[in-house]
Amino acid sequence: MPLTNDVIIKLNEITTMVDDKSKLSESEIEEIKSIFETIVESGERYNIDEIEFWFENEGSWKTKEPRIRITNLSNYIQDKYQQTAHLRIISDDDCNCDT
Repeated sequence: MPLTNDVIIKLNEITTMVDDKSKLSESEIEEIKSIFETIVESGERYNIDEIEFWFENEGSWKTKEPRIRITNLSNYIQDKYQQTAHLRIISDDDCNCDT
């Protein structure tokens, strides 16, 4: 599945946000998590291999470790969202129960 324009825009935000492309700070990691959470909560899905490929070919990410870390974060956030999405509890207002 190719990356959508919305996902590519968010990946560009990550690239712009990170000052030192050879290492990620803890605050940058938290912001990257937040960006991926925003993506999946909006209903977008992405292929992890495509994320990795995009960062490899973007040009400013010369060091492999931060690219792998971002790819792993994207995978973690998407998996976490998918696992919890089907476990969401229906509120009483949404229930059509005859009780």
